[in-house]
Amino acid sequence: MALGSAIGTGLFYGSASAIQAAGPAVLIAYMVGGAAVFMVMRALGEMAVHQPVPGSFSHYASHYMGPLAGFLTGWNYVFEMLVVCLADITAFGMYMGFWFPHVEQWIWVLSIVLFIGALNLCHVKIFGEMEFWLSIVKVSAIIAMIVGGAFLMFYGFGKETGHEVGIQNLWEHGGFMPNGIAGVIASLAIVMFAFGGIEVIGITASEAQDPEKTIPKAINAVPIRILLFYGLTLFILMCIYPWNQIGQNGSPFVQIFSSLNIASAANILNVVVITAAVSAINSDIFGAGRMMYGMAQDNQAPKAFTKLTRNGVPWVTVLVMSVVMLLGVYLNYLLPEKIFVIIASIATFATVWVWLMILLSQVAMRRKMSQEEVKKLKFPVPFWPIGPAITIAFMVFVIALLGFFKETQVALIVGCVWVVMLTIAFFIMRAFQKAKKA
Repeated sequence: MALGSAIGTGLFYGSASAIQAAGPAVLIAYMVGGAAVFMVMRALGEMAVHQPVPGSFSHYASHYMGPLAGFLTGWNYVFEMLVVCLADITAFGMYMGFWFPHVEQWIWVLSIVLFIGALNLCHVKIFGEMEFWLSIVKVSAIIAMIVGGAFLMFYGFGKETGHEVGIQNLWEHGGFMPNGIAGVIASLAIVMFAFGGIEVIGITASEAQDPEKTIPKAINAVPIRILLFYGLTLFILMCIYPWNQIGQNGSPFVQIFSSLNIASAANILNVVVITAAVSAINSDIFGAGRMMYGMAQDNQAPKAFTKLTRNGVPWVTVLVMSVVMLLGVYLNYLLPEKIFVIIASIATFATVWVWLMILLSQVAMRRKMSQEEVKKLKFPVPFWPIGPAITIAFMVFVIALLGFFKETQVALIVGCVWVVMLTIAFFIMRAFQKAKKA
């Protein structure tokens, strides 16, 4: 589920924006971001193994930092999933434009919203089965991309394309860091967006058969997957094609093979990136629905969210998600060219906020534990306390970073307004609950 949510639009489409900002040095941004995400996952893992519960990080925030922190964490996660869905359905419209350039983008967005909404009202077994196969297609395609890309590097198609193919492309077009350290920093918003969703591991912690074994195993595999699925893939991609010629007309993966005059490969890859988008949307709706259902049971969301169909599907949460995604249809109609960067940056705010709350919850838990209790932890965070402290500072930096760039300033504004609205809603809800009890 974590792979399904994390490997999607951020890698297959958003990587183009990150590459344009940082050049080949975007690899540094992905590695730094990946290291920070790993520390978040270890913090979540420490808490999940120590106390596996439904709702995971929302529960931990409530338990260790107070009900307001849990309320903000849970609803920001739902917000994250909703906004990421908007980014994914937007990317879907762009991918379809590869085959049907004369069809309006919003028409494809509307079609996928209706399809995903109907799919999520089916039995959970159908959802799980589809997600399993979608993720396999996605992962297999990345591995095939790496193997095929390595073949192109060694045997090359430079004469046909008018440019050399090889590792020299990483430094021959303005240097490895053509836009300086500022370019690497500027790419962080999209890079962190690419990792969003991997925290869904925590939501399913209480459902694992043996949390003490399965959670550490899943989390410790994160660095290898980051190196493989993000680092190695983008390394191969930029070796095949000069970074400064990778535009944003569809997925850079499709664009590269199309430019190399491998039409069938470009078509196959377009099917893959469409599959990746559908898979990510599926996972995000599952995660958000599960969180809203859990929060409704804890009286932190409307009780209507606990209503289930005969198949055990929380249909009200699916309906809410579908209505919000219809907003994406309207935005794609108004701003078809600018909407992706805006939505991705808003998703980055929500994603990094959730990660920050996970880290702070883990620190708060440690402060409440005795030395003896800390020694008994079965999956402790590495490099304590320096590692979590540096990661917390990094997450705060990424949130502040959104305000420095004109394209992403709206994300910081929307994010801050959302947090203020949630805070007000929390106190109104508490006052209403107290009045009801009285």
